[in-house]
Amino acid sequence: MAIPTLVVIAILVFYLLSSIKILNEYERAVVFRLGKLLSQPKGPGVIFVFAPIDRMVRVSLRTIVMDVPPQDVITRDNVSVKVNAVVYFRVMDPRLAIVEVESYHYATSQLAQTTLRSVLGQVEMDDLLSERDRVNQQLQQILDQHTDPWGIKVSSVEVKHVDLPPDMQRAMAKQAEAEREKRAKIIHAAGELEASEKLAQAAAVIAVEPVTITLRYLQTLTEIAAEQNSTIIFPLPIELMNVLTGRTKA
Repeated sequence: MAIPTLVVIAILVFYLLSSIKILNEYERAVVFRLGKLLSQPKGPGVIFVFAPIDRMVRVSLRTIVMDVPPQDVITRDNVSVKVNAVVYFRVMDPRLAIVEVESYHYATSQLAQTTLRSVLGQVEMDDLLSERDRVNQQLQQILDQHTDPWGIKVSSVEVKHVDLPPDMQRAMAKQAEAEREKRAKIIHAAGELEASEKLAQAAAVIAVEPVTITLRYLQTLTEIAAEQNSTIIFPLPIELMNVLTGRTKA
């Protein structure tokens, strides 16, 4: 009789030990008792789950980082691109995440893919590249609205990479080059205008004092001589000849 008693005691101890579950600080347990959902999730710490009466599902409350696979998207201006993104979300209500959807992680992934294609199909290529923050915010709001009944909070969506076709890359390179040339010509023209204004002011000063042009030529000759050139070709202005001729006659 002693042996069966020890066996029963061992079985009871093993059953009790197996019923003890330890949940981390970031985990909650959704417990079904006889198929019915308990009112509140359990944890963290030590909880008791008595099988087969109870069935426990662990749910992590940490932020989940999910990569959205590359999606083929045709933008509003008919440009075919391949775009991938990353979604940051977390479970706010473990009960809804388990009861309202079969697999909240898979469902969120599929919803993110379809939303990415839908939203990016309504924007132009330039907006996708230059207004990335606005597009990310729009994606986040749509995903958060659709996942709210599942007890999930989408905190952020980031478009990670936009893969352009080679033809579009060459066209954008030509556009950028033309834009640079345009800016260079505008800057050059502005410099020419400013230089012409300064030359006009200098001409007005020289017209008042004709000897100024002679001093300017002598200064230029001094600057050229400082370079130690063997040959200097220096134009002789007519005004200087007039000045020298006038002095000789005087």
